[in-house]
Parts: sequence; structure tokens; C-alpha cells
Amino acid sequence: MSKQSLKTVLNKKFEYKVNGTLWMECDGEGFLGPGRVELMELIEKTGSINKAAAEMGMSYKKAWEMITAMNAQAAKPLVITQSGGEKGGGSAITEEARTLIQYHTKLRQRFLAFLEKETQNLIDS
Repeated sequence: MSKQSLKTVLNKKFEYKVNGTLWMECDGEGFLGPGRVELMELIEKTGSINKAAAEMGMSYKKAWEMITAMNAQAAKPLVITQSGGEKGGGSAITEEARTLIQYHTKLRQRFLAFLEKETQNLIDS
């Protein structure tokens, strides 16, 4: 381990920040991250995959691929769809999706606190 301090390595002209992204993987593939959480939240809000995708500036095809992957990776479906009917089709998220959204939200808060702490450690060192 080097005895040189970070203060002598970092250039004082610049602002440094510890940064990162956070997502969960399933068998080495993306499972749940900020984009998928937002998609599920918007599906719950709008009742529609198409409307949720549009609000995110995402194609319906991409949203559908994400949902298909999440539903296949989870023990129970996270998004359910209903086609046709008197009121037309629609989509909804399940209790399992709400549980994952809540978990991811809390995990993200801890992760952001970690990044903030490490940025402070970087500045203070």
C-alpha cells in the first residue's frame, strides 16, 4: 500500500466525486435497476405499458422486452397485462413488483449515502 496521500495525487483545480450505478443481476443478466423501477412505477400510474414507455421516451418494444425479462427472472410475474374487454386493455404491477420497488428504493438510498461518504473521504484525505 502506498504511503502517498490522495491530497498529493489529486489536482486541486478539479472537483472529484465518487460515483457509480446500482442494479441487481440475475444469472449475470440485468434484473432490476433505476430504469426498470421507473417503468414499473409508471405502469402503475398510467395503467399502460405504452403510456409508461412514452413518458420515459422509450419504445414500446424496449419496454415490453424489459417486462418480459423481469417476469421470466422473478418467481412470480411483476407486470400483468389484460387485453381487450369493455374498458380496453391495460397493465398493472403485482405486489411482488411493489416489494421489489420498495427494496430497490431503500437499497438506492443506502448506495447514495455510501457514495456521498466516500466522496467526503476522498475530499478529506
